[in-house]
Amino acid sequence: MTLARLLPPPLRPLATSAWRTWIERAVLRELSRMARSGRPVIVGPWLGEVGFELLYWRPFLEWAIEAHGFDRQQLVVVSRGGPAAWYGHISARYRDAFEFLSPDALPRMHQERVRRFGEQKQVRLTGSEAGLVRDVAVAEGLRNPEILHPGLMFRLFNPFWWRHADVGWVRSHARFTLLPPAPPPSVALPASFTAVKFYFNEAFPPTSENRAAADRIVRGLSAEGPVVSLATGLRVDDHVAWEEEAHAAQRGLPTPVAATNLAEQDAIVARARAWVGTYGGFAYLAPSRGIPARAVYSNPAGFSQAHLALAQSVFAGFGPDLLRLTAVSAGAPEAVAS
Repeated sequence: MTLARLLPPPLRPLATSAWRTWIERAVLRELSRMARSGRPVIVGPWLGEVGFELLYWRPFLEWAIEAHGFDRQQLVVVSRGGPAAWYGHISARYRDAFEFLSPDALPRMHQERVRRFGEQKQVRLTGSEAGLVRDVAVAEGLRNPEILHPGLMFRLFNPFWWRHADVGWVRSHARFTLLPPAPPPSVALPASFTAVKFYFNEAFPPTSENRAAADRIVRGLSAEGPVVSLATGLRVDDHVAWEEEAHAAQRGLPTPVAATNLAEQDAIVARARAWVGTYGGFAYLAPSRGIPARAVYSNPAGFSQAHLALAQSVFAGFGPDLLRLTAVSAGAPEAVAS
């Protein structure tokens, strides 16, 4: 909150506290109004990255729906890539964005968001999202539905992301639980295997050193037992895949399609003995299922330590130390060790 910096230092904590309270009350009022309206509610559409969906959006929904008494039979969840299983306990009604959009529509919607709001997160409903909501409403036979948009969650959690609140702020507005059972895989899998997913992002840039590190890690894992790649060959976000992964490991998704690619990857991860790959949002999937994860990075300035600290705290609470998310430097010996 930049305005607080204009105040004398003794007044800044009071201003920050008042700002948090104002945000919280506004969000709570909106959730309460929505729950009392008696109208059907479209939850989403969630079109963002997997990490925020698992660490923030889904836990926020669990808290909001329980705390405000939403009628779950009135809820229609909208996400993308087929993760209906993640929301089965929230609502039995799920619609996938790719039922109504082509895969290349998501990058265009992302660009629209950045152009209009200067922000890549779903802080407000865009025109394209409103069109998707209308399509879902027609398909579900809903009249004048409410929209529980991710913007409410982003608004509520901003104090934490902007370092004006500690992790307790998120925990008081979220319910963290293991994911419900995953669907069965569509491919035959080894009895015991490690799932891998390497791609390039700010934490693991596409350098020759990182390509060599990914190759070294996957081949080291292969020497210990079967390794299954989660490479999809699809481009539905701004991440760049490590092209060689599908050759260094068994291909887990031979013919992936956008509408089910997340569900297919989830089904494989849920049956793995461990997951290893790039540190990023996808690294949260395995520990959300009680599967140990080792996430690799080369640029510690390329990711938020706040997200990692919250994730490790949440996953440690699910069970013994084995279930924790471990983040390691690509050059460290433990990056390869099983």
